Amino acid sequence: MYLPDHFRETDEAAVAGLIEDHPLACIVAHTAEGLIANHIPLLPGRPGEMIGHVALGNDMHRLIAEGQEVLAIFRAEEGYISPNWYPGKAEHHRVVPTWNYRVVHVHGAIAFQHDEPAKRAAVGLLTSRRERRANGDAAWRMADAPADYMETMLAGIVAFRIAVRRITAKSKLSQNREAQDLQGAVSGLRAAGEEALAGRMARGLAGETGR
Repeated sequence: MYLPDHFRETDEAAVAGLIEDHPLACIVAHTAEGLIANHIPLLPGRPGEMIGHVALGNDMHRLIAEGQEVLAIFRAEEGYISPNWYPGKAEHHRVVPTWNYRVVHVHGAIAFQHDEPAKRAAVGLLTSRRERRANGDAAWRMADAPADYMETMLAGIVAFRIAVRRITAKSKLSQNREAQDLQGAVSGLRAAGEEALAGRMARGLAGETGR
């Protein structure tokens, strides 16, 4: 990933927050059939570990070798930035369009797990984290489903863990622009209904860090 220093994200809280809020990763790997990519929710497990699961019918667990390095890409807010939003345009016209975004790349070695305890752990982690956010005290639990049904569902998946070797993160949020142009871009995005990206950029104006 092209990573100029002024766009390099070094705030660990911001990186963790992006993964927590946008867990659907694109997992890329090179196989005997060429590059493959799968979109799979990934959640942090123990320190230095990501956990997920795939359908048994997904050839990913057959095509990727055990212990092979994969790349998991997490993406958050993104959007087009028009040069017309920059007040500086009226002064010197030295402006061009760009695209702002936040991404995290996680590199690591993958290991697939076919035993039921590992599969229960993977599904349990996903549901406990996301159900609590979605439904609070009324969160769905695996125990709510009939035991035989749950066993059938678990038989149809493969769990996996990624031992993280390297993380790179990029927050391209117009940090390289003058404050007036950054504010202009924020206002332009808000007028276009792109509040998520505008809010994230506005936090940079306010000097905030983290999530």
